[in-house]
Amino acid sequence: MKAYVAVTDNQWFRFLRDLAPLDEVNFWQPGGNRVFKALQVGQPFLFKLHHPENFIVGGGFFIRAWLLESSLAWKAFEEKNGAASIDEMRRRIAKYRHVPPDRHQDYKIGCIILRDPFFFGERDWIPVPDDFHQNIVQGKTYDLGTSTGRNLWRDILDALQGRQAVHPEGAAEGPVYGEPILVRPRLGQGTFRVLVTETYRRRCAVTREKALPVLEAAHIRTVNDGGVHRIDNGLLLRSDVHELFDRGYVTVTPNYRFRVSRRLKDDFDNGEHYYQFEGAGLWLPARAEERPSREFLEWHADTVFRG
Repeated sequence: MKAYVAVTDNQWFRFLRDLAPLDEVNFWQPGGNRVFKALQVGQPFLFKLHHPENFIVGGGFFIRAWLLESSLAWKAFEEKNGAASIDEMRRRIAKYRHVPPDRHQDYKIGCIILRDPFFFGERDWIPVPDDFHQNIVQGKTYDLGTSTGRNLWRDILDALQGRQAVHPEGAAEGPVYGEPILVRPRLGQGTFRVLVTETYRRRCAVTREKALPVLEAAHIRTVNDGGVHRIDNGLLLRSDVHELFDRGYVTVTPNYRFRVSRRLKDDFDNGEHYYQFEGAGLWLPARAEERPSREFLEWHADTVFRG
């Protein structure tokens, strides 16, 4: 079992600490030149502030890592990116890249998605291990089976005991929360949006549209109706198709055929553009387990579709 101690932007940390509690956050890296691969799903990712505040001040549990355009990261996570606006986020990316800020530049950044983040008050801040040297720029991995790793995890658990616990979704509770045990964490809304976008290779399942700004991750069974943030409960749709899907004017059959309700023409005296896709097969993920669930599609057809 491993943990990663990441050098963390102080402003990012304080902004998110003030928003807590949160279900997920995007720990982004401005370079955007490599995907983070140091942890497995559910392992702890810890925040260490910049010098001179050489303390571990919180953390979260690793879900996924991607290289994403800053616009997509903002659309998915908004303030959970640790900034009040996308313009502020762009300014901070430009600062770290040592380039003039450009509000029209869609910087590609490294995105590390964390579930159940926790933030310590200053009295609970933990000094970094002795072997975490000041010249470490990004972070360091620790094996929690070693003496240093065990001591580090014990300090984290002690700090969590001193505050209202944010239970790690990626760790099972045992004695004093116990040793972390990998389980499959729940996805948050932002992670769901990016996962659907990337799994469908940035292409609308119906129209094959590839213009990223108009693509949206749609829930087949909405969260308000008992749906969950799962890849097999998602479709990537162009924004207008998404709206019609949510309103029941279109649906997808369990054999992945697109259907358009006659009510679209009855209600709006229009819809020719959408009727051209009637009966068409969908653009789907290559892996069967990532395709829409028959159960969710049947629910949409029975409950939402206007027939």
